[in-house]
Amino acid sequence: MLYTDFKGLQLSQLGFGLMRLPTLDDDPANIDIAATEEMVDYALDHGINYFDTAWGYHMGNSETVLGNALKRHPRDSYHIATKWPGYDVSNFGKAAEIFERQLEKLDVEFFDFYLAHNICSTNIDQYLDDETYHTISYLLEQRDAGRIKHFGISAHATYDELVRFMDVFGDEVEFVQLQLNYMDWTFQDDEHKVAYLNKRGIPIWVMEPLRGGTLVELTDEQVASLEALRPDETPVAWAFRYLQSLDGIGVILSGMSSLEQMKQNIETFETSAPLNDEEMQAIYHVADEIIAGIGVPCTACRYCTDHCPQQLDIPGLLALYNENLSKDEANRFIAPMAVSKMPDDKKPNACIGCGSCVAVCPQLIDIPDALAKFSEMLGLK
Repeated sequence: MLYTDFKGLQLSQLGFGLMRLPTLDDDPANIDIAATEEMVDYALDHGINYFDTAWGYHMGNSETVLGNALKRHPRDSYHIATKWPGYDVSNFGKAAEIFERQLEKLDVEFFDFYLAHNICSTNIDQYLDDETYHTISYLLEQRDAGRIKHFGISAHATYDELVRFMDVFGDEVEFVQLQLNYMDWTFQDDEHKVAYLNKRGIPIWVMEPLRGGTLVELTDEQVASLEALRPDETPVAWAFRYLQSLDGIGVILSGMSSLEQMKQNIETFETSAPLNDEEMQAIYHVADEIIAGIGVPCTACRYCTDHCPQQLDIPGLLALYNENLSKDEANRFIAPMAVSKMPDDKKPNACIGCGSCVAVCPQLIDIPDALAKFSEMLGLK
């Protein structure tokens, strides 16, 4: 396992993200505890020592399951990271209440790493209004008291929003977690965000390195173009090698859903093999093709499903919407067929347009609009 030096700590370059754990009965709230504990044990045995969870993952159950899995191991053998849930603006004003509950759920006395979660356009005003909500100042008080060892932020912000936050609190931020991958280098202006953070000397943690699986399922032509340059590397490995090619990268989080995925990723992180110029151009060409064919940039984080009064499988519906936008007309039967088998109250036209999903979407997708368009495509009323 490769390691990153962070203030004297040796952090595994591959971190275990606990947003996409194995589940039972396809229920995101019903985590497969036995499979998860097996993965945690394997991770620790093979060098992973950084575990990243959050208040809202798996409808609030990820922290509890991780805490139970880790407490069977020595506390000094791992680093726990969790986050204060600012993605839901109704949480502002509840900093102490939520923080104390997270300590209980994870069954720890302190957090190794703690982040202000998902700073973006929908909540930056609340985060910066510390006089009213006392969010960041409360978290910094916990750091000063030793209950947070290292404080950082996760951001789906634009470049300007990131700078705006850092202009106020940047001196306190020890690391920044970004959605970073070869597709978002241009699609979400990661190039300028990375340059800005490198200039400030702030290490970058990576989330969504595979773009919610988008960078795994490449076309045969795209796979062939990469195999011509590196015959032994999979699309997953290419995505990780790309990140190994960038400056300022610390921990790269992967939301692994099975032991097999974990084994493959650990094997990749046994070595560092940055891409050369030709390979970088090849991977950016693949990114351009993906961007050209995308409908909505959903990463299936599922924050939206927690807030949907209709309990719609929004990520699944958006995936089908994108599928139905495919340039390959031969595949356009898939979405209509899949939707036809759904109960009426789970189809895209069951959306009531309340906008609760939009308020928590890190990608700022106008979900009601997309579902309305999808319904129209399918002739649903």
